[in-house]
Amino acid sequence: MSRIHSNGQDAETQPGSASGRRSRRRRVLRALASMAAAALLAAVALSGLAAWQNTYDLREEHVVIRTGGRALHAVLALPDHGRGPYGVVVFVHGDGPVDATHDTFYRPMWEAFAKAGYASLSWNKPGVGGSPGNWLHQSMADRAAETADAIAWARTRPDLDSHRIGLWGASQAGWVLPKVAATTPGIRFVITISPAVNWLRQGRYNTLAELADRNATPAERDAALARREAGLAVLRRGGTYADYCAAVPTDGTMTADRYHFISRNWTSDATADLGAAADRGIPTLLVLAGHDRNVDAAETEAVYRRELPPRSLRVEHYAQADHGMADLEVVGSDTRALLTAVFAPRSLYTPGYLNSLRAFTERFNP
Repeated sequence: MSRIHSNGQDAETQPGSASGRRSRRRRVLRALASMAAAALLAAVALSGLAAWQNTYDLREEHVVIRTGGRALHAVLALPDHGRGPYGVVVFVHGDGPVDATHDTFYRPMWEAFAKAGYASLSWNKPGVGGSPGNWLHQSMADRAAETADAIAWARTRPDLDSHRIGLWGASQAGWVLPKVAATTPGIRFVITISPAVNWLRQGRYNTLAELADRNATPAERDAALARREAGLAVLRRGGTYADYCAAVPTDGTMTADRYHFISRNWTSDATADLGAAADRGIPTLLVLAGHDRNVDAAETEAVYRRELPPRSLRVEHYAQADHGMADLEVVGSDTRALLTAVFAPRSLYTPGYLNSLRAFTERFNP
């Protein structure tokens, strides 16, 4: 028979006894099992939520576009519902080694266009995702010719409406879209997001904006502008990459390919092409961000209003957006940005932007 201690507990179930230890272990194991089961259920639920939120009403078709003697690997994102022929929005990337989906972040826009009855056409830049070539060897004229070839390809598809072909482009595409609009017949509309106008002024603005953002001292500001002027001096005299490295202290971010790209494009200015496109009266949606460190939105708006007829230009401002139309409240926190990208990717964009894309393109439906 078990002994009873003065505290009234059975000796076999006291904390220090073997039986008590086994009982405690069983309770701990049951608790851990319950926690593991709850964690598993939560993981399954969150996995399902992420999968659902990253599923779009689209049918994506991988296609190949021939341009300049090479093949571009592309994606044609068709509406998941309805019957064609669909209008088509041709995407023109900004700077960087961008693939057709822009690491999936184009899909919310593709879905917005699909809801308006439009397909979206986008491709891996040369040298990205299996597309041959090197995008850093392209001029803005090369990129415009590539876009024109993509438009010509789209016009061969019976499921696409050749009378409803529009352009969407961001940032560096500001030097490409006006060229295409001025030289390619039959463009129905243009949507341009945070476009640059003049390469040199844009670069200076970006330099000063980033310095201001990190509260640089006047001495740091002067040093940065001096480095910039030294680099421009090399470009003006047609200097080589070695000349640039000798003249400008570098941290390795300026590669030979990058210098080659800049040397081909540093005189870019969209003003003349905007003027050439103006006579066509192509409806243009200019979208500008309230917190753009890359492009001077005020200058861009002034040039577009000067060069394009008022009847063809619509300007929209998004006060809480950054250069890429991301919502500042979301991307201001790395953790929140990551969670939003996984569980609510449409919410990465500033409120109203996706609906605006849909509403603007619906205007051109029959």
